[in-house]
Amino acid sequence: VHLVESGGGSVESGGSLNLSCTASGFTFGHYAMSGVRQAPGKGRELVSAISTGSSKIYYADSVKGRFTVSRDNAVNTLSLQMNNLKSEDTAVYYCAACGYGSTSYDYWGQGTQVTVSS
Repeated sequence: VHLVESGGGSVESGGSLNLSCTASGFTFGHYAMSGVRQAPGKGRELVSAISTGSSKIYYADSVKGRFTVSRDNAVNTLSLQMNNLKSEDTAVYYCAACGYGSTSYDYWGQGTQVTVSS
Protein backbone atom coordinates (compact mmCIF):
# COMPACT_ATOMS: atom_id res chain seq x y z
CA VAL A 1 0.00 0.00 0.00
CA HIS A 2 1.31 3.41 -0.96
CA LEU A 3 0.02 6.95 -0.75
CA VAL A 4 2.47 9.34 -2.38
CA GLU A 5 2.02 13.09 -2.04
CA SER A 6 3.52 15.62 -4.39
CA GLY A 7 3.21 19.28 -5.22
CA GLY A 8 4.44 20.85 -2.03
CA GLY A 9 6.94 23.69 -1.99
CA SER A 10 7.56 27.26 -0.99
CA VAL A 11 5.37 30.14 -2.10
CA GLU A 12 4.70 33.69 -1.09
CA SER A 13 1.56 34.70 0.69
CA GLY A 14 -1.32 34.86 -1.78
CA GLY A 15 0.17 32.21 -3.98
CA SER A 16 -1.19 28.81 -4.98
CA LEU A 17 -0.15 25.20 -4.88
CA ASN A 18 -1.81 22.02 -6.07
CA LEU A 19 -1.11 18.95 -3.97
CA SER A 20 -1.62 15.49 -5.39
CA CYS A 21 -1.84 12.14 -3.66
CA THR A 22 -1.53 9.01 -5.74
CA ALA A 23 -2.63 5.70 -4.29
CA SER A 24 -1.61 2.15 -5.04
CA GLY A 25 -2.00 -1.24 -3.45
CA PHE A 26 -5.63 -0.86 -2.39
CA THR A 27 -8.99 -0.08 -3.97
CA PHE A 28 -8.81 3.71 -3.85
CA GLY A 29 -12.45 4.21 -4.84
CA HIS A 30 -13.62 2.33 -1.76
CA TYR A 31 -11.96 4.73 0.67
CA ALA A 32 -12.92 8.18 1.85
CA MET A 33 -9.90 10.45 1.61
CA SER A 34 -8.70 13.27 3.80
CA GLY A 35 -6.10 15.97 3.74
CA VAL A 36 -4.48 16.48 7.12
CA ARG A 37 -1.79 18.98 8.03
CA GLN A 38 0.58 19.45 10.90
CA ALA A 39 2.22 22.78 11.56
CA PRO A 40 5.45 23.03 13.55
CA GLY A 41 4.77 22.49 17.23
CA LYS A 42 1.07 21.80 16.69
CA GLY A 43 -1.16 18.77 16.43
CA ARG A 44 -2.66 17.37 13.28
CA GLU A 45 -5.54 19.29 11.74
CA LEU A 46 -8.12 17.89 9.37
CA VAL A 47 -8.14 20.27 6.42
CA SER A 48 -10.52 18.57 4.02
CA ALA A 49 -12.26 15.28 3.37
CA ILE A 50 -14.08 13.76 0.43
CA SER A 51 -16.32 10.73 0.24
CA THR A 52 -15.76 7.80 -2.10
CA GLY A 53 -18.00 9.19 -4.82
CA SER A 54 -17.23 12.86 -4.13
CA SER A 55 -20.80 13.54 -3.04
CA LYS A 56 -19.76 14.67 0.44
CA ILE A 57 -16.99 17.18 1.00
CA TYR A 58 -15.72 18.81 4.17
CA TYR A 59 -13.47 21.83 4.66
CA ALA A 60 -12.07 23.23 7.85
CA ASP A 61 -13.23 26.79 8.46
CA SER A 62 -9.64 27.95 8.18
CA VAL A 63 -9.42 26.92 4.51
CA LYS A 64 -13.01 27.23 3.33
CA GLY A 65 -13.25 29.30 0.16
CA ARG A 66 -9.52 28.94 -0.55
CA PHE A 67 -8.96 25.18 -0.87
CA THR A 68 -10.70 22.77 -3.24
CA VAL A 69 -10.50 19.00 -2.87
CA SER A 70 -11.25 16.55 -5.66
CA ARG A 71 -10.58 12.96 -6.55
CA ASP A 72 -10.35 10.88 -9.68
CA ASN A 73 -11.02 7.25 -8.88
CA ALA A 74 -10.07 6.19 -12.41
CA VAL A 75 -6.47 7.18 -11.77
CA ASN A 76 -6.39 6.71 -7.99
CA THR A 77 -5.60 10.35 -7.30
CA LEU A 78 -6.65 12.90 -4.70
CA SER A 79 -6.01 16.58 -5.38
CA LEU A 80 -6.02 19.60 -3.12
CA GLN A 81 -5.94 22.96 -4.89
CA MET A 82 -4.79 25.62 -2.47
CA ASN A 83 -5.27 29.25 -3.40
CA ASN A 84 -4.63 32.52 -1.57
CA LEU A 85 -2.19 30.79 0.72
CA LYS A 86 -1.38 32.37 4.05
CA SER A 87 1.60 31.99 6.36
CA GLU A 88 -0.58 30.02 8.76
CA ASP A 89 -1.01 27.37 6.05
CA THR A 90 2.64 26.42 6.51
CA ALA A 91 2.69 22.77 7.52
CA VAL A 92 3.40 19.24 6.41
CA TYR A 93 0.41 18.04 4.45
CA TYR A 94 -0.65 14.40 4.46
CA CYS A 95 -3.28 12.44 2.63
CA ALA A 96 -5.02 9.68 4.51
CA ALA A 97 -7.47 6.94 3.58
CA CYS A 98 -10.38 5.74 5.67
CA GLY A 99 -12.23 2.56 4.77
CA TYR A 100 -15.94 1.98 5.30
CA GLY A 101 -16.65 1.40 8.94
CA SER A 102 -13.16 2.36 10.04
CA THR A 103 -12.90 4.57 13.11
CA SER A 104 -9.43 5.73 12.22
CA TYR A 105 -7.34 6.23 9.11
CA ASP A 106 -6.20 3.01 7.50
CA TYR A 107 -3.39 4.43 5.39
CA TRP A 108 -1.22 7.56 5.46
CA GLY A 109 1.05 9.19 2.95
CA GLN A 110 4.56 10.34 3.81
CA GLY A 111 3.66 14.02 3.76
CA THR A 112 4.77 16.99 1.71
CA GLN A 113 6.03 20.31 3.06
CA VAL A 114 4.19 23.52 2.26
CA THR A 115 5.89 26.75 3.29
CA VAL A 116 4.21 30.11 2.83
CA SER A 117 6.27 33.22 3.39
CA SER A 118 4.68 36.54 4.19
